[in-house]
Amino acid sequence: MTPDTEWERRISELWRGFDTYAPAEFIEKVRALASELPAGHPIGLFELASAHDSIGQEPQAAPLYRQALAAGLPGERRRQAVIQLASTLRNLGAVEESVALLTAERAAGSDALDDAVAAFLALALVDSGREREAVALALTALSRHLPMYNRSLANYARALTARGRTGSGPSGGGSGG
Repeated sequence: MTPDTEWERRISELWRGFDTYAPAEFIEKVRALASELPAGHPIGLFELASAHDSIGQEPQAAPLYRQALAAGLPGERRRQAVIQLASTLRNLGAVEESVALLTAERAAGSDALDDAVAAFLALALVDSGREREAVALALTALSRHLPMYNRSLANYARALTARGRTGSGPSGGGSGG
């Protein structure tokens, strides 16, 4: 069962008003909407996990994300859940699991959330002591959005993690990118 358009409208509206609610009130409102779905529904679990995460209750969020994913969370929410779970795990100190989840997610396909996956993976890499990889990943993602210097920045990002660097910068300077 997929939530109907009205349910989706109400959950979206609730999220738009996030800042107008006290944390406990927000959780209860999300819980009430989630309870309109069958018990264990992956979308209800995801929304409740996201609510806990958004108010700083990461320990409560992580198992709900895992349950939502195990229950077959569909579509874009699945990728959001992976990103959010990985971020939560990083905040809880499970940095290597966060890196593993996001690394696997990068290899799983491509969509509009690719740069979000890269950004959260960069954060996890920093926390795991892999700063050069983190900067290279972030610069590569950024290079696709610049009005110029795209190629140069992407080349510099690759050089950050290349083995046997000579210390010189990559070719590809200039404004063309």
